[in-house]
Amino acid sequence: MSKQEEVKIEIDHKSPLPLHVQVEDLLRRMIALPEYQQGKLLPNEVSLARQLGISRSTLRQATNKLVYEGRLYRKKGVGTMVYRPVDSKAKNWLSFTQEMKSKGIKVVNYSIKLTWEEPPEEVANFFAVPEGTRLLKMERVRGNEDRPFVYFISYFSPAIGLTGEEDFSQPLYELLENKFSVIAKLSIEEITAMAATEFIAKKLGIDTAFPILKRKRYVYDPGRRPIEYNIGYYKSDSIIYTVESEREL
Repeated sequence: MSKQEEVKIEIDHKSPLPLHVQVEDLLRRMIALPEYQQGKLLPNEVSLARQLGISRSTLRQATNKLVYEGRLYRKKGVGTMVYRPVDSKAKNWLSFTQEMKSKGIKVVNYSIKLTWEEPPEEVANFFAVPEGTRLLKMERVRGNEDRPFVYFISYFSPAIGLTGEEDFSQPLYELLENKFSVIAKLSIEEITAMAATEFIAKKLGIDTAFPILKRKRYVYDPGRRPIEYNIGYYKSDSIIYTVESEREL
């Protein structure tokens, strides 16, 4: 390996830059090396945390950020490595309101609930906020004029500056752009099928164990800064999820 390709496994404990930010930058430089791009495992958490002189939770906070971005993945019993998927990205993703508008469906908000809460660990790690930070949480039941068919939970980055007094009946991303100059640019999604829990069933007016589609969406601005963590629970008989991918020749 040439000197240009070497990365010193160290951080500056005297720097005003938070440790997890330094570790995230270090990991980004490490995984860009050819050896990691070719499948080499990252050092295990215990040894790497010891080498850097940090806690495993600080290391995990930085690692989780790259996992959520789709740059790393963990394989149980193996370790953490660079994620190299076959590129089949869907282009021109739409907000829920835009999706429905494209189908000629008028969106109805059946309920909107706003609270300030300490988020689950996964959400806190996504936004890289300290433990105990309270984030704005929005819950919405939405659908068409006939019936509700999706229950959304959203958490927002504290960097946006939302107060909870905003008019969330309007399209969300238009609100963020027009009032806060925050542009939703990138969406990374995970889609799974599941049976409705008693709580979700009550929200959507369906029977418990009714099949639903769960869509988890990580939303970033043009600088790849996280702005929204969103989970949507859709009635399976009310939505068809279509992915249009373009193959580059």
